[in-house]
Amino acid sequence: MRILKIFSIAGLALAASSGASMAADLITVPVSTQAEMPLHDESGFDWSGFYAGVYGVAQNGPVSGTQYGIGINAGVNAQFDFYLLGAEVAVKGLAGEVGDTAYGQILGRAGLVVNDNVLLYTAGGFGIDLGAPSEEDALLGGGVELSVTDSVSVRAQYLHGFPIEGGNPKDQFTIGANFHF
Repeated sequence: MRILKIFSIAGLALAASSGASMAADLITVPVSTQAEMPLHDESGFDWSGFYAGVYGVAQNGPVSGTQYGIGINAGVNAQFDFYLLGAEVAVKGLAGEVGDTAYGQILGRAGLVVNDNVLLYTAGGFGIDLGAPSEEDALLGGGVELSVTDSVSVRAQYLHGFPIEGGNPKDQFTIGANFHF
């Protein structure tokens, strides 16, 4: 009888311990992979990188009057989440009431990517009239840019020229298209 008691106690102890070990599963934490959690969403327009474009311009000033023309621009953007920083150079030919001239500008851009296809930005920089009389301006303004395809965007921009030399404040309106590389 004593042996039966020992085997019974041992069996109960074994059953109790195996039941407890079945109930205590290992705690695991799922780890994400690149496929589940991408670092950069490739579905939207990529504003980062180089671009070049053409645009039409209307410029108005009290001394120069209203001038119209076309221009070319080239620049680079860097997108950080929904922020954008960029730089651009542009040259335009202008014709109007006081004659023909060319105007060059260097701009810095800072903006917000509103959604995958819309960019709102401010721009500021330096502009110089490449003809006579000599004029230099501090430029400040902004614009909106919309992506049309995976590599083409259209934009509208306004810049005000505060005269540094020449005493001719300017208002510039441009509409153009950019090709992104």
